[in-house]
Amino acid sequence: MLKEFKEFAMRGNVVDLAVGIIIGGAFSKIVDSLVKDVIMPPIGLILGNVDFSNLFLVLKQGSKAPGPYETLKAAQDAGAVTMNFGLFFNVIISFLIVAFAVFLLIKGINRMKREEAAAPAVPAPTPEDIVLLREIRDSLKSRN
Repeated sequence: MLKEFKEFAMRGNVVDLAVGIIIGGAFSKIVDSLVKDVIMPPIGLILGNVDFSNLFLVLKQGSKAPGPYETLKAAQDAGAVTMNFGLFFNVIISFLIVAFAVFLLIKGINRMKREEAAAPAVPAPTPEDIVLLREIRDSLKSRN
């Protein structure tokens, strides 16, 4: 059983999947930083200094301190129940960036596959027995 597991784990697809998961985890950190640190600040500035990560709705006041709360962290520290739609917007933008990156990756892979398929295959040489049969056929035709 251990031998079978080792064969399964060392197959190319499983190793490729593991590499993909590791790279995907690192890529998600890059995308999170891109959204949080690069994309959202200018959008917030354009919309009047809005910090999307601090857009929330208080559903229930906190037991430790009453509202209003300046930041999401202050509301959470006070024990308030909040709906964090600003964080949700950040996640949607992150998803769209990842989806677009995957789209471009798949598009590139498909283009490479089409180029490989479009290259004409070199025909295999005709087997010697077929060549001899053709010569015999042609010889018989020329006698008539």
